[in-house]
Amino acid sequence: MTAEPTAASHPGVRSRSQHQRRKRIIQAAAALASRGGVEAMQMRTVAERAGVALGTLYRYFPSKMDLVVAVVNEEMDTLEVSLERRPPRSEAPAGRAVEVLMRATRGLMREPELADALIRSLLLSDVKTDFGDRMTGMLARVAGDAVAGDDEQRVLLRSLASVWVMEMIEMLRGHTGNEQIQSRLEIAAGRLLAGF
Repeated sequence: MTAEPTAASHPGVRSRSQHQRRKRIIQAAAALASRGGVEAMQMRTVAERAGVALGTLYRYFPSKMDLVVAVVNEEMDTLEVSLERRPPRSEAPAGRAVEVLMRATRGLMREPELADALIRSLLLSDVKTDFGDRMTGMLARVAGDAVAGDDEQRVLLRSLASVWVMEMIEMLRGHTGNEQIQSRLEIAAGRLLAGF
């Protein structure tokens, strides 16, 4: 009589269930943050909503900020998929960069509480995140091949991403709107990316 294979004997099955559990936790955290900001992302509440034990949640995410960073990365993944499916159409690199940033703005502002939670957390967190590198990488891909190995141009793209973050803060405070952000980003991109 042979033993039935278990999930432990098939690492692919186990890692798939772990991936699904991790995704459920991130979705639960994002849903809570979208209704009440980071304050609503209490670890016990996230665990309950995701249907996992509190200890399991802490194995995946040792702190609330680690969880926030994971939610940010999930939002970045969504933006990257959107860009692959529907690349920016502007002819100029500056225009394509602005399209990316405005798409990110619209995506985040569908859930303003979540956007506020994520941006505040990015600014205040001491948890290492690759947000700046990922945003710069996306802008570099749409700006064109010339940027690939050019450190100075990557610095300029990172500066443009920083301008966008500041504009998002102003929007979340109610001091600006989509049209103003787009106009300011167009000016900044036009100047910063003039040599692209």
